[in-house]
Amino acid sequence: MLRETFIHLLCQYTSDKSLIDELWNEIERAYSHKKRHYHTLTHLEKLLTQLLLVKSEITDWNTILFTLYYHDVVYKASNSDNEEQSAILAGKRMTQLAIPEEQIRECKDQIRATKSHLHNTSSNTNYFTDADLSILGQDWDAYTNYFKGVRKEYSIYPDFLYNPGRKKVLNHFLSMDRIFKTDYFYNKFEETAKRNLRRELELIEK
Repeated sequence: MLRETFIHLLCQYTSDKSLIDELWNEIERAYSHKKRHYHTLTHLEKLLTQLLLVKSEITDWNTILFTLYYHDVVYKASNSDNEEQSAILAGKRMTQLAIPEEQIRECKDQIRATKSHLHNTSSNTNYFTDADLSILGQDWDAYTNYFKGVRKEYSIYPDFLYNPGRKKVLNHFLSMDRIFKTDYFYNKFEETAKRNLRRELELIEK
């Protein structure tokens, strides 16, 4: 579904099959890198599934799809500007496809919004960042696989360096009045997400 959705999206802007194949292969290589354990094609598939459930609420579906495919396209554990670099690459690729500047700007803003996942004035962005965080509200086994995958991605750091940073992330979300900005995702995941975050925090603090 992931590849087919991408091709269908790009076919709305170009008939150049070689360009479409080139851009898909770039996506596939990036998310299949051996150092990725959570931010993978599987993450994109699950994110797409969540977004399809609220498609009727999203006013610019194509831009959301570009955001989906490019939001983690650049991902290195040692870098602090992955979101910005992903946004830049998304802008370059969308420019190649002659996509209107307004949509490019919105896509880049949505990608940058995944750095902090704060409330946004754009409801489309809120739906995207909520869907991106939906893993937080899954059952404990799925959530455990998530945080273990993230830990593997940061395996270059020993626990004494990783754990304080991870605790900061967990407390960031726990300090929010609402993790999920849209009512749909809030009602579906908020309670479980906070329970999972507290449980992981307890494990780190043992």
